[in-house]
Amino acid sequence: MQAQHLLALLAPGEPLSGERLAEQAGVTRAAIWKQIQALRSRGVPIEARGAAGYRLPWPLQMLDAKRIRAAVPAASRKRLGELEVHWELDSTSSELQRRGSGAADLSVVIAETQSAGRGRRGRTWLSPPGLNLYLSCLKRFDGGFAALSGLSLAVGVVLLRALKSLGIDEAGLKWPNDVLARGGKLAGILVELSGEYQGPCAAVIGIGLNLRLTEALRDQAGQPTCDLATLAPGELPDRNRVAAALITALAEGLTQFEREGFAGFVDDYAARDLLKEVPLRVQGAQGTLEGLGAGVDERGALLVQAADGLHRIDSADVSVRRA
Repeated sequence: MQAQHLLALLAPGEPLSGERLAEQAGVTRAAIWKQIQALRSRGVPIEARGAAGYRLPWPLQMLDAKRIRAAVPAASRKRLGELEVHWELDSTSSELQRRGSGAADLSVVIAETQSAGRGRRGRTWLSPPGLNLYLSCLKRFDGGFAALSGLSLAVGVVLLRALKSLGIDEAGLKWPNDVLARGGKLAGILVELSGEYQGPCAAVIGIGLNLRLTEALRDQAGQPTCDLATLAPGELPDRNRVAAALITALAEGLTQFEREGFAGFVDDYAARDLLKEVPLRVQGAQGTLEGLGAGVDERGALLVQAADGLHRIDSADVSVRRA
């Protein structure tokens, strides 16, 4: 029995005995136990309820490409390339990169879990099965890399638009590519470019969005975190609905960025900038800079007002913390 099949059986949140699970899957109870342990080791909180059997503490929805595509409005759906949902990949972004020139514009790859999900500066992105959303989108641009300044910041604005469409409107943006809420990390964005510096190029935009985190996963993250289950005014939206909202916002927002660049997002970014007028400490290869956050410029560079004047931070390969 595959872990994917077992998680689908448990997804409704109702208890199922090991015997019943074994019957439905056509395997031994020992095989069920092995897969239960495998899912638990990946962060899935499967509970044991004695004779009642195993259950999840809440229902979850398995991701379904057909349901997601159907939930995207027709105008945005026409612009999409491939839309794929995989059980497990090393990384959704790596999968799109492997497609190279064969991938159509606005192709989207989603995975239920990742074995090597990655964040900024080489960090690992925790990717437990069935709980969150791990999505990458390919966008092709006719211009060169210089025209893509501020793209990761614009994607942050796009993500907030998607959340607002779901009734969630309290998250903010931390330069260069984090989405925070209630003091914890809600989502991360990683943009990777390929192609010609002055000619056609492509961006693979990876997004990890926390939908529901257990206490064990929060501890494992090693930093303050937040999830949509905490922020949602009612029940957590269906995971397929969340995916569709994000894809819709990406299709619209990336088309806007292609037309307007970061200039079309500056005001929206400023309205949710969590670093503006905040004492900051920026650490990187050039040393440490302390000053007051002064927003971002028209290219998306971080502005820091220090004692010796205004500094522009262009490289995302720095650590930005509250001083």
